[in-house]
Amino acid sequence: MTSQTTVDKASQEPQGKGLPAPAKGLRGHPWLTLFSVAIGVMMVALDGTIVAIANPAIQKDLGASLADVQWITNGYMLALAVSLITAGKLGDRFGHRQTFLIGVVGFAAASGAIGLSDSVALVIAFRVLQGLFGALLMPAALGLLRATFPAEKLNMAIGIWGMVIGASTAGGPILGGVLVEHISWQSVFYINVPVGVVALVLGLVILKDHRAENAPRSFDIGGIVLLSQAMFCLIWALIKGSEWGWGDYKTLGFLGGAVVLFVVFAFSQKNVREPLIPLAMFRSVPLSAGTVLMVLMAFAFMGGLFFVTFYLQNVHGLSAVDSGLHMLPLTGMMIVASPLAGALITKFGPRVPLVGGMVCTAVAMFGMSQLDAGTGTLTMSIWFGLLGLGLAPVMVGATEVIVGNAPLELSGVAGGLQQAAMQVGGSLGTAVLGAVMATRVDSLLADNWKDAQLPELAPEQLDAASSAVEVGVPPVADNTPPEVAAKIADVAHDTFVSGMSTAFMVAGIVAAVAALVATLTKRGENAEAGAGVGHI
Repeated sequence: MTSQTTVDKASQEPQGKGLPAPAKGLRGHPWLTLFSVAIGVMMVALDGTIVAIANPAIQKDLGASLADVQWITNGYMLALAVSLITAGKLGDRFGHRQTFLIGVVGFAAASGAIGLSDSVALVIAFRVLQGLFGALLMPAALGLLRATFPAEKLNMAIGIWGMVIGASTAGGPILGGVLVEHISWQSVFYINVPVGVVALVLGLVILKDHRAENAPRSFDIGGIVLLSQAMFCLIWALIKGSEWGWGDYKTLGFLGGAVVLFVVFAFSQKNVREPLIPLAMFRSVPLSAGTVLMVLMAFAFMGGLFFVTFYLQNVHGLSAVDSGLHMLPLTGMMIVASPLAGALITKFGPRVPLVGGMVCTAVAMFGMSQLDAGTGTLTMSIWFGLLGLGLAPVMVGATEVIVGNAPLELSGVAGGLQQAAMQVGGSLGTAVLGAVMATRVDSLLADNWKDAQLPELAPEQLDAASSAVEVGVPPVADNTPPEVAAKIADVAHDTFVSGMSTAFMVAGIVAAVAALVATLTKRGENAEAGAGVGHI
């Protein structure tokens, strides 16, 4: 295998043993580089979940439907997922420092624009733009770490990088709760502006540009278009399926279109000089298994988290801050367990920690399927804590499994693939589990309403009631007598919990399948050669 030669714009003198030049001052210092990119990565990872806690407030303030709220999340994650691999190639071609800084500026600007938006359509549009700029940040951060750290320190740096992503992902609901309750839902986005300024200043001062000598010279525009269309058709069908009906020609048409586009995309990659995703990468069983593992893990985690916020706020009646505090066991366990997971993976390899992590995740999901309207804080904390314990090894170990098993010349693509897999999984999880929830509510609400001896609803009234119950809100009209309102609340909460339980059961099954997939992973064959090799 030909080692990758990296041209350092600031210095072109040989450094011996193929290691990066010793950093002089701030510029290019490995640990300062890690600190600098971690701030930008934290901003993107945080936004993946911080919005979940603000969703009820956004829904209420802007009059959004469940599908609208889903697209606030899905639009962001889908834009990230579709753009990450392309962004990785842009970094390889034009320099990871440049793409990282452009991503920081664009992400912060889009965040500020969301806060100024007065309609859900604008929020979704700017969330998509936010995702596109966020995609520039993630592969660039990993590329900078690989180019800056010597091989013997790279695993430690990637472990900390993964911990930042995990802690930010889990910490989003807590920070979001504080901001929503004490300021506004807009502040959830405004906070990225000063953080972006800090990341930009640090990046300008600290980050050092590195270029690959054999960088790509062209881009697979056709592949980008095909993959984007395929993902849109798939997610759109999953979101609209419960509304249209799963046997409806529109649902089947979009699903069929997605399948056709994915097949055409796969064939197109064989005939392009520089494909978007070189299919030869997937000849590595561990790399393929790691990618599938990330999709399944994010499916269960992001999809399940979507409903937890509605459960805590609309069923238990908690404030946004209290909802975030109730999820502190999840956040705290991920922060504590991530470095421990990194140490275990370094010593024993990724297979056992990843399998164990997904088993814990599956058990936590099955446990959360037993939550009801009267579940106490202690029981919730046990399942949330176990979920954090299970997710930590996967967050930390995925980079080694995917990137480490890729050829060196494809390391940037592999970095984008790892992040894309997580974003695709999260988007699919939110859509699929949202469809499961909607279907379950539609099938139960009419009978539950009738069993409670409530006044019969007209079909259009039942549809409106279902939309409210899907997010745990009792459809109580003005001037409803208190005793009737109480009955409606009981029916709404019981129906919502039944739907949520079904969704968590599905998430648990997916996590169990992921545990089986994790048995196919192993330490990256190229991990030791990934950084500090061939630097001049």
